[in-house]
Amino acid sequence: MASTYLTRTNGSAVTAERRTFTISFWLKRSAVGTEHALCSAGNGGGSEEFAIRIRNDDTIEVWHYDGSSFVGRKRTNRVLRDTNAWYHIFCQYDTTESTADDRIKFYINGVRETSFADSVNPTLNDNTSWNVDERHQIGSNSWGNSGNGSSLLNGCMSHFYNVAGSIIDINQFGSTDSTTGEWKINTNPTIASYGTAGFLVLKDGNTATDQSPNSNNFTVGGTLTKTEDNPSNVFCTNNYLWKQESSRYLTHTRGNTMISGGGSATWYQTPGTLAFNSGKFYWECKYNAATNLTQNHAGVIDYEKTQENVQFRSQTGSVFFTNEDGGEMHIDGPATTADYGTIGQNDILGVAVDMDATTPTVKFYKNGSLHASTNAASLAGKFVTPAQMIYQSGEFQLNFGNGAFGSTQLTGTTYQANGLGIFQYQPPTGYTALSTKGLNL
Repeated sequence: MASTYLTRTNGSAVTAERRTFTISFWLKRSAVGTEHALCSAGNGGGSEEFAIRIRNDDTIEVWHYDGSSFVGRKRTNRVLRDTNAWYHIFCQYDTTESTADDRIKFYINGVRETSFADSVNPTLNDNTSWNVDERHQIGSNSWGNSGNGSSLLNGCMSHFYNVAGSIIDINQFGSTDSTTGEWKINTNPTIASYGTAGFLVLKDGNTATDQSPNSNNFTVGGTLTKTEDNPSNVFCTNNYLWKQESSRYLTHTRGNTMISGGGSATWYQTPGTLAFNSGKFYWECKYNAATNLTQNHAGVIDYEKTQENVQFRSQTGSVFFTNEDGGEMHIDGPATTADYGTIGQNDILGVAVDMDATTPTVKFYKNGSLHASTNAASLAGKFVTPAQMIYQSGEFQLNFGNGAFGSTQLTGTTYQANGLGIFQYQPPTGYTALSTKGLNL
């Protein structure tokens, strides 16, 4: 969402819905160490507020503030710092509950949180500012006078349920996988009534349109971009948590599918979040900016080699296509002299890696046509990952099957890779998208 949020103002409030409600949604962060408002409600003047947010120390909290003090609050000791994972955030808020400690029940990935840095139990029958006739927002503060706050979500959200007036069991929304032990999403929970103020948004790409019977639709602020990345199938992105020395930090945006150099006369680089040692995988790189275009590098590298503080392209166990010198490949360090031809602004470079071949192969496609290819014996038996290098103010937009370049969704004729992902050009036969489902085909 990054610079995007959803907003709506409820109609008249129902007292029971202010006291009792269930909130459930899935979250994938794109940055850490920054504050994100996940959902909020308030009147814009700061007199009364309700929110679920991630703080800049990466803890998560739910709270009701009455204008002078917190009258209900749970802030975890646990931190959420995995930018590759989808988290299930679940809250049962019921101030009619006779047991004070049970008035706020907070769960992450199916497990109830019991260790809190701050804990204030609401008073019996406290009326919150959620499900009232005030501004409600998803992905932003609601208490700023501008109406969009200052804590915009940098990440992705999915399947946001607000059940007003009822407490729904968490097992309606997820379950533990009997094989992996992971908490997995249930996309069709049984909900008898959403209440008057209840809603369901961000389900299966249905954006801000309420999928409950209520038609409590939200308005989009900014540009809401649908992604194939979801709690059931996590796609590769650029690895926000991988860092060079501080003077060469990349800027990651658009759900970590876009990278920008910091402007210094130096190289910036990043690997992907997923690695593989078998299978055939395809992804696309768009040369969206003309700045430093000749120095753009895209390819694949042995993930172990990303731990060394040197240029990726100089490593044994790497293959990159570069626009330098008429279009070359760097293979295990040295550059070829073949002059394959360069990639222009807004061209798309497809990367196809076959780890099942007797000798692994790496092929590069320009706007759907084979452009350059090589055998890569040094990759055999290694876990490899997508990787990019840019110089100075260079940029790349990546599509690992997420279905968009930056904030622009792919339209017109698009393609899948072995039934997964959405791509601009037809992937080679037998190749798939680099995602958790793709890794398990």
